[in-house]
Amino acid sequence: MPGSLTRGVHLAFAALVATSAARYLTNHGLDGRWWLVVVLVAVVAAAYAALVVLARQTGPAARRVAVDLVLGVLLLAWGALVLVAPSFAWSAIPLFFVCRTLVPVPAAHVLVGAVAVVTGVALFGLSGRSDWAAAVAPLVVAVLLSLAYDAIVRQAGERVRLQREVAVLAERERVAREIHDTVAQSLSSAVLRLEAADQRWDADPGAARDDARQAAVAVRASLGQTRDLVHDLVDPSPAAGGVAPADVEAAIRTAARRHVPDAELTVVGEPVRVGAETAHALARIAQSAVANVDRHAGPARLGLTLTYLPDAVALDVFDDGRGFDVEQVAARTVGAGAPGRQGGFGLRAMRQRVEQLGGTITVESSPGEGTVVGVQLPVAADAGTAGPDDQEDA
Repeated sequence: MPGSLTRGVHLAFAALVATSAARYLTNHGLDGRWWLVVVLVAVVAAAYAALVVLARQTGPAARRVAVDLVLGVLLLAWGALVLVAPSFAWSAIPLFFVCRTLVPVPAAHVLVGAVAVVTGVALFGLSGRSDWAAAVAPLVVAVLLSLAYDAIVRQAGERVRLQREVAVLAERERVAREIHDTVAQSLSSAVLRLEAADQRWDADPGAARDDARQAAVAVRASLGQTRDLVHDLVDPSPAAGGVAPADVEAAIRTAARRHVPDAELTVVGEPVRVGAETAHALARIAQSAVANVDRHAGPARLGLTLTYLPDAVALDVFDDGRGFDVEQVAARTVGAGAPGRQGGFGLRAMRQRVEQLGGTITVESSPGEGTVVGVQLPVAADAGTAGPDDQEDA
């Protein structure tokens, strides 16, 4: 049960038992079996308090046995108390929740039924054995409450299952984006270098060896990226306090130059610290966008611009390459035309990164006229204006 409901059940049980005891002593005084009522009330109160303490603890099977024993004492003492003083039957309502919470089905159904029967007998006697509805109503109410409780439990279990499935799918998407934007891009570059070396090995051995060396650099980079990815999966906690502008800009330059060594970054605006997730997304988007340009666009010029805005940071990647039809690519990477094993994942991964951080992304291109990929992400709440030591010349 939720904490507020648990506290409500405890308070309700205490109030009902105390009220019933006061009623009995007021009506009967110290005549007759008052001492038995007092003893039973003390046993019920002590057993209930012990049950509350045991239920909060977590431990081995011995705790389960202790809970069952104390619950049994509580129910037996309460049943005897109800038969002696029928007004104590009203405390059956919180006992229903206690049984359903601490005992698994079907045993919980048996206990709830027994509590309902005892309550019905007590209320029937309290009515002077004339009100048959008082005898039947507790059992009917117990059945209805049990059905409602079971439905709530099933719905809660289904909700937890769906949340876990969503979390698993989100984690798969995140890992897929990380692999695509790091390891896959580096290995793709290595493959291109090796293919170029193979084609030029006889005609230009020097150039071929240079391609092979570049391929080795890309493979080493993918190995380092794989290690970083494994580390992030084990310890995904972001850096506290945000990331300095110099580190953000250095990460973007490094990511871009893995594919285009002469890629330049222009910085505009007043540098500020950004959240770790924002900084990570900017570097990955830069790497993915530049890798796509290097593989598909064949540009003569490529540039990146990082713009610091009052409450956001924007990154633009532009080239003068061959361009593409944006609507056609969007249709292939969204919805039913999802990307397949041969490619098309890059733009979708960038969109997912941006949307998860509450940002925006635009892609402007047309065949023969180059491409501009622009993203704008909010500056995280822990970001602040950079000091002089954090700034770096563009």
